[in-house]
Amino acid sequence: MFENLQEIYVIRHGETEWSLSGQHTGTTDLPLTENGRNLAKLLKPLIVHHSFDRVLTSPLQRARETCSLAGLGEKAEVDNNLVEWNYGEYEGLTSKQIDEKRPGWMIFADGCPGGETPAEVGARADRAIARVRTVSGDVALFAHGHILRVLVARWLGLPAAAGRHFLLHTGTLNVLSYYRGIPAVKIWNAPLIPAE
Repeated sequence: MFENLQEIYVIRHGETEWSLSGQHTGTTDLPLTENGRNLAKLLKPLIVHHSFDRVLTSPLQRARETCSLAGLGEKAEVDNNLVEWNYGEYEGLTSKQIDEKRPGWMIFADGCPGGETPAEVGARADRAIARVRTVSGDVALFAHGHILRVLVARWLGLPAAAGRHFLLHTGTLNVLSYYRGIPAVKIWNAPLIPAE
């Protein structure tokens, strides 16, 4: 039978000072801004009553705090495969600053000097996906922009470089699932709208 009803809720953390300024935030462990905390709180009514068999989060505080404010912190397990791309020498720089040093640079094709390659990030995404697929029920993942863009590409069987095709803003809700047994995207980059 084709049916696989598992859903994977993929949640990018709320806003930080560096996501606001456009600085690449890999392993720098920044907290959420007040707006980032408010975004994370908007998740709670959408997911807190959902039954998740497993909740996984990046070890970085911006992801863990988003998970907690969304109401799932007590169920969460840290998964180091969900940590953000290691930007190496590009940590803290904006895309404009990087482009001045290396015109035409694209993380999904070029990786980062002193940091990770697309293949290394793809391998981490594959390990996270393999872990998710051992669970029969729904799973929530709390992580970061670039790793999650690679994760959705790998979920679909695409190369890590295909992450360039999946824009992802902070504090967004995304759902991966299956169509007739084939990995599919159900919701992507959905903004959170406050209740009126």
